[in-house]
Amino acid sequence: MVAVGTGAGIYDAVLHKRQAMMGKSGPSALWKNFKVFRIAAFACIGGILYGYNQGMFSGVLAMPSFQAHMGEYTTDQTKKGWLTAILELGAWLGTLLSGFLAETLSRKYGILVAAAVFMVGVVIQATAQTVGPNAILAGRFVTYEPLSMLCGMGVGSMAMIIPIYNSEVAPPEVRGALVATQQLAICFGIMISFWIDYGTNFIGGTTLGTQTDAAWLVPTCLQLFPAVVLFIGMIFMPFSPRWLVHHGREEEARKVLSNLRGLPEDNELVQLEFLEIKAQSQFEKRSVAKLFPHLAEHTAWNSFKLQFVSIAKLFQTRSMFKRVIVATVTMFFQQWTGINAVLYYAPSIFEQLGLSSTTTSLLATGVVGIVMFLATIPSVLYIDRVGRKPVLTIGAIGMGTCHIIIAVLVAKNIGDWQNHVAAGWAAVCMVWLFVVHFGYSWGPCAWIIVAEIWPLSTRPYGVALGASSNWMNNFIVGQVTPDMLESITYGTYVLFGLLTYIGAAFIWFFVPETKRLTLEEMDVIFGSEGTAQADFDLMDRINREIGLTQLLGGSGNNSDKVGGVVTEENVEHKKSEHLAV
Repeated sequence: MVAVGTGAGIYDAVLHKRQAMMGKSGPSALWKNFKVFRIAAFACIGGILYGYNQGMFSGVLAMPSFQAHMGEYTTDQTKKGWLTAILELGAWLGTLLSGFLAETLSRKYGILVAAAVFMVGVVIQATAQTVGPNAILAGRFVTYEPLSMLCGMGVGSMAMIIPIYNSEVAPPEVRGALVATQQLAICFGIMISFWIDYGTNFIGGTTLGTQTDAAWLVPTCLQLFPAVVLFIGMIFMPFSPRWLVHHGREEEARKVLSNLRGLPEDNELVQLEFLEIKAQSQFEKRSVAKLFPHLAEHTAWNSFKLQFVSIAKLFQTRSMFKRVIVATVTMFFQQWTGINAVLYYAPSIFEQLGLSSTTTSLLATGVVGIVMFLATIPSVLYIDRVGRKPVLTIGAIGMGTCHIIIAVLVAKNIGDWQNHVAAGWAAVCMVWLFVVHFGYSWGPCAWIIVAEIWPLSTRPYGVALGASSNWMNNFIVGQVTPDMLESITYGTYVLFGLLTYIGAAFIWFFVPETKRLTLEEMDVIFGSEGTAQADFDLMDRINREIGLTQLLGGSGNNSDKVGGVVTEENVEHKKSEHLAV
């Protein structure tokens, strides 16, 4: 057995000591930290809002009363695409600015501002009943786009800020579970939106002339209730301890951390976690000072400029550029699988596949929400055992095959579905199977890849770049899908299928397997050896300065004093667990 260096030794010692004091992860750990679980689950209302808004509009577009009210915005395919896709354009801008909002105002106030802007967007959408269709367009843009740098963002920003908030209030042993709760919340929001659309479609009747405007106004306005609950409730939620420390409010951070853990401030576990947070904060500040000395002063304007300067730095070396390619191209292929074409236009797709009424197509759409929610659960539980590459590759092959089968069925039966009912339902089942393949693979796994390939010092900016690729391609898919479904019909599925197959090849031949890799091993496979070790050396110096090394009972080299002998295998295992979280 070979002893590791000081940085890794301290890292391992911290994990050993905490685990010895706290126990293992799992359901028992969630119960033990039930207060934090309640806080994180409440914040995930924002995830439900995000998913609900994403799924709700597809059903509304299919309702006769909405089509009559909106006129050419539902009959002209280009305008229909804009009506749906404009939310992604706003979310793309929101992604670039959400870090500034969360860092400047705090994670807590960032969620409050985002919820407030979301509510404004919903109100504007609802006024479309009397004001006209342009209000719907403006409402969806406000809901997902920051009104300005200082006034906040909509639920697109919530999707970025809430996982940060949850990860920073959670103790390490349940952090992964609480962050994963956000993804399940999004899927849950999509699922209930489909079924609410199905129910409200019966208000007044299901045909033009009998169905009232309440059929689409009710699901639109229902978003206000959870948004108001989230806004009011977040007022009473604690600040992120990490944000407090980073902004020099250390005494307040100790009190918040003590309250979250249900332990006195002088408890050794509270001291240990507090010093870990402080060490990470110091690491980030010194990394900034080293790379960008002119931005070292912690001001709001510097925080804003730092995001864009740091993203530009990702393109300056070949090894970092390879990581950029992996992150952005993976997100490109995630969107060009066609998943959001299904989510946004599912009723239209099912109608094209031969389902004869709006009611039936909405019912089939509701099944999409259920199967995607259920399919996501196994991936959250087992992705670290199976690995990223096989799951993404198999998922892509499965999705591509579903697309090709649908294309063949549409090509043979379009315009004559009434005489080929079985073929129509076979195509519908292929859509459902497509969603299953996406749910366990590219839904969660693409985000895992984007999050874990970066060194510590560049991870926030790399993740933001990958997320911006996701939203921009999401916008393009949402914009062009209605025109493609009308003009090239089955060619739409051929295009998505071929691109998904190319995505499988990209993952298999270009993206390295990242399951349980340490940061140093990430450096090796991306050709930037030494980056992670330099990060660990800096962290080791900070640990000594702030007293974390002393709290652990020795130096980094003697970390076996806490938790037993430290080996390379053991350290890699522990760091991999931390990396996955």
